[in-house]
Amino acid sequence: MLLPLLLAASAAVCAVQPAGAQIAATAAAAGAGTTVPGAPNCPMFPSDNVWNTPITRLPVDPHSAQWLLSMGSSTTLLHPDFGPSGDPAVAYGIPFVVVPPSHPTVRVRFEYADESNPGPYPFGSDVPIEGGNASGGDRHAIMVNPATCTLYELYDARYSPSGSAAGSGAIWHLRSNALRPGGWTSADAAGLPILPGLLDYGQVLSGRITHAIRMTAALTDTRFIWPARHEAGARDDPSLPPMGARFRLKASFDISRYSRHAQVVLRAMQQYGLILADNGSNWYFQGAADPRWPLALVDELKTIPASAFQAVNESSLMISPNSGAARQR
Repeated sequence: MLLPLLLAASAAVCAVQPAGAQIAATAAAAGAGTTVPGAPNCPMFPSDNVWNTPITRLPVDPHSAQWLLSMGSSTTLLHPDFGPSGDPAVAYGIPFVVVPPSHPTVRVRFEYADESNPGPYPFGSDVPIEGGNASGGDRHAIMVNPATCTLYELYDARYSPSGSAAGSGAIWHLRSNALRPGGWTSADAAGLPILPGLLDYGQVLSGRITHAIRMTAALTDTRFIWPARHEAGARDDPSLPPMGARFRLKASFDISRYSRHAQVVLRAMQQYGLILADNGSNWYFQGAADPRWPLALVDELKTIPASAFQAVNESSLMISPNSGAARQR
């Protein structure tokens, strides 16, 4: 049984409960960083990690106009890749769970074993798969051990009592800024962790989001830029965005006409931006699976024009190419 988590909408305790359904314990002090929903003693990486670093003062990247053009930004609206699914058992979004320290661990057979952490992983039949057990999509599985503050992520995860398998797997220590070895994938094409980039409904309710948000693009360059560690590009073309590219909602974009909860999301996009982490539909951004996502909020976020964004150059934040620690400006 997974660690019981209390939903804000219900006092019931479920045997398996996505940690994304929790009200995030977002730190109130500026720069204090984000904590893992359901594991308040674990940071979502250190407060100076690149995911948790504001980008309001960064310069516009010289490739910004080209990248936006390649992503169809002039005619595209943002698309929340989460929300009501019509099936209470399988919420739309990427689920993650906080597992008890005693949760059994298993060895996983990987398709990309040379770029995967061998584990073992606290993976089982009780761990939710993105899209459900019958999904034909990315089938991400994300687990956090709250005792060790260890993050486990799997791509194309498939559990079986006789032997589990996945496309790739990655393990992070949430108190560390260490990046994966250069050239290694993760459960994401960019070789980055997924969890710190998920928009969480509890964070929205808290009124403050203090991290960047994961996004996808249809076509990417065959290079990657810090903090990404891997690419899955279509071709060698600098007019295409590379993995790791960061996009910021322009400060001039008026968010005051939007609802209070939409403003929380849009303010985060102005202050922390979006990080390109995988191939997929242009301008899709990801959130934790949570049956409480209101359709009205999701529909409101679908009205934001991609043309209101600009790519920023975050190279000045890098302290070491092998660390996610960022200079605080």
